[in-house]
Amino acid sequence: METAIKKHTVLTDFKEITKFGLSLSVVFSSVAGYLLAAEVIDYKTLLLLAIGGYCMVGASNVFNQIIEREPDALMLRTKNRPLPAGRMTVNTAMIIAVILTILGILILYSINAKTALFGAISIFLYTSAYTPLKPITPLSVFVGAIPGAIPFMLGWVAATGQFGIEAGMLFMIQFFWQFPHFWAIGWLQFEEYKKAGFNLMPTGEKNQKASKLIIIYTSFMLVVSVFPVFRLTGDLYLLPISAMLIFILGVVMLYYGIKLHKEQTNIIARKLMLSSVLYITLIQIIYVIDKFLH
Repeated sequence: METAIKKHTVLTDFKEITKFGLSLSVVFSSVAGYLLAAEVIDYKTLLLLAIGGYCMVGASNVFNQIIEREPDALMLRTKNRPLPAGRMTVNTAMIIAVILTILGILILYSINAKTALFGAISIFLYTSAYTPLKPITPLSVFVGAIPGAIPFMLGWVAATGQFGIEAGMLFMIQFFWQFPHFWAIGWLQFEEYKKAGFNLMPTGEKNQKASKLIIIYTSFMLVVSVFPVFRLTGDLYLLPISAMLIFILGVVMLYYGIKLHKEQTNIIARKLMLSSVLYITLIQIIYVIDKFLH
């Protein structure tokens, strides 16, 4: 009985330190990008992409939690993570991070060299730029948006071996999406983040200047998300009906951004955050379905 409990704890700690839910959403993005680009679906490549993608984002999350273990101990949301709670040592976490990095890059390399390169860039930027910048400047969100935007286009690169206008467009969609998403989280967790020495709000405060930027970046996201309907983005294009659906989803986010600008409340910030999660999930599904309707 005791052994079973211990095994369960080790597994849950592994899931927590690699941020299982977040990692799965990243894998989902990569798989969507692959399905968008592949002329013939190779299930072996798809499986390698899913495993390699999980290792890649899992490694980034472990490195992040090693670096942030002291601030994590100060925040209610993160104090029970394996490192600040003392259930895992830094050495164990470092071994996990290094193994996941090597495995992730090798698995992605077995698909093609460019996929491995973008995977490595993602881990490097997240760990060596975004994480150390978080206590220093709100500009860390801009830096973090680069590795955060790689998964969707990584699938395209895995399927084609090429980084062209199509992969660039998928990158731009996820890049601009991250600003309203993370600023909504930064708004909700503002006091907690402040306690730990982080400030992710673009203006340093929860104010109308910040909410104005949320509206601006949501608008950018909306434009790039529907832009492929004009057929100026190579092999990546949308049917008008799909563009219309994506536009409606974007307008929902924009509505909450405008409402946040007017009301400045956590309740609206939470709705914006939830609508952003729904947006990125649904548009990837719409893009993939649309491809099979051409």
